[in-house]
Amino acid sequence: MLSNLANGFSAALSLQALMFCFIGVSVGTFVGVLPGIGALAAISMLLPLTYYLDPMVGLIMLAGIFYGAQYGSSTAAILLNIPGTATAAVTCLDGYPMAKNGRAGVALFMTSIASFAGGIFAICMLMFFTPALASLALSFNSAEYFSAMFLGLIAASTLSVGSPLKGMAMVVLGLALAIPGTDINSGLMRFTYGHYEMAEGFQLVAIAMGLFGISEILTMLVRRETPRVLARDITFRSMLPTRDDWSRFSWPAARGAVIGSIVGALPGSGPSMATFVSYAVERRVAKDPSRFGKGAVEGIVAPESANNASVQAAFIPTLSLGVPGDAVMAILLGALMIHGIIPGPEFIQQQPTLFWGLVASFWIGNVVLLILNVPLIGLWVRLLTVPYRVLYPTMLFLICIGVYSVRSNGFDVGVALAFGLLGMLMNLLRYPTAPVLLGFILGPLIEEHFKRALLVSRGDMMIFIDRPISAGLLGVAGLLLLLSIWQTMHTRRKARREAAAGETAATQELLDE
Repeated sequence: MLSNLANGFSAALSLQALMFCFIGVSVGTFVGVLPGIGALAAISMLLPLTYYLDPMVGLIMLAGIFYGAQYGSSTAAILLNIPGTATAAVTCLDGYPMAKNGRAGVALFMTSIASFAGGIFAICMLMFFTPALASLALSFNSAEYFSAMFLGLIAASTLSVGSPLKGMAMVVLGLALAIPGTDINSGLMRFTYGHYEMAEGFQLVAIAMGLFGISEILTMLVRRETPRVLARDITFRSMLPTRDDWSRFSWPAARGAVIGSIVGALPGSGPSMATFVSYAVERRVAKDPSRFGKGAVEGIVAPESANNASVQAAFIPTLSLGVPGDAVMAILLGALMIHGIIPGPEFIQQQPTLFWGLVASFWIGNVVLLILNVPLIGLWVRLLTVPYRVLYPTMLFLICIGVYSVRSNGFDVGVALAFGLLGMLMNLLRYPTAPVLLGFILGPLIEEHFKRALLVSRGDMMIFIDRPISAGLLGVAGLLLLLSIWQTMHTRRKARREAAAGETAATQELLDE
């Protein structure tokens, strides 16, 4: 492992890799600070750039945007009570009260250190567990691959925020979007309706930029949401924690790192779940839970540690099994597939330089982020004053240029705009957009392995049950489905009981009058 890591550092320390690692983490921090943009939109915009880069360099840049955004997302949450990303929503609970108490600098400093600690722990998990999991997965055949991807889709739809039924519906929509194009077995075009632009199906870049770039801009314009201008100066002296702050740092950061690494390695969970779980654990183990919500240091340290740890740990199933845990991992998986690299059990053996170079870049990127975030917190704060009337048109222009540059085809620009409108409607109606992209990315792979397994078994569907690993994965997927159905029914029954109780109380008040 040490020799492999040394080879990875030799590749990651090249001038080109270092430059794009710095670009990635800087852009990630920038989009994390600005509310409403997020890593997903930024990665979608810069995905066309990776076509002209070495696969390792391109992946280093995209990954840097992902975990860089988690660092920067806490800035707006603490200073404005507006989370830069959904994962920073928990940080608002105690970060903003600290800012109102005149301790914004301490909160920003502690979140940077906690994010660094969580990321480093998860990188060690990535180094140890990814090769081991890949070795286990070498015994997989098409039945196991299909079951693993099916489990990933079910987990992504049922464990996401919001209604599980809406999540599953969006997964089905993503699978349907993957059908048009050329059939992988017969070579015949299907559902193209005479449009030769659809011979290769919808382009990943167009759908990703539409659903997560254009839609976010349109949603913010429709809702007329603009961040409030910050008028607070953050000095270096105001960022120095006290001895009591440091005494409350170690154990929450450690617990957050462990929770974030475990949750992040589970397909479909993501950083949002990791932050909420870590915050709930800290409230449970605290001697004085009443401190939370009023500016408790543990309330920002644990979620931020879990946040960055879950991002790094999400690479474990993506690289070892080829199963992305969330939408960002799906885009990174798509970026590799564009270069002809298929993540999976043989990925580490076939691409050792790429894997260990990526791991080494995580070490470098987290150090660079620590260097960037602590001294330059004042600069990131001033970025919150960028007028959105300037930012939004620039982003739309860059999105259209990026989509057009892939195939020099105006049809793809129209597709991106159409999916931008669709994504805006989904956001307004509170339908999750991430499962759509997961279904679209995994759709062709699921179809390929499903058909291949049936060819091997001569059409016998029992091949998915006869093999123990495949049966176990399908069993877990079934349990998740049953759990989501039970939770949905329980929530509805509870809502009906509360509504009935409210009506009874209102009737009783009228009778009393």
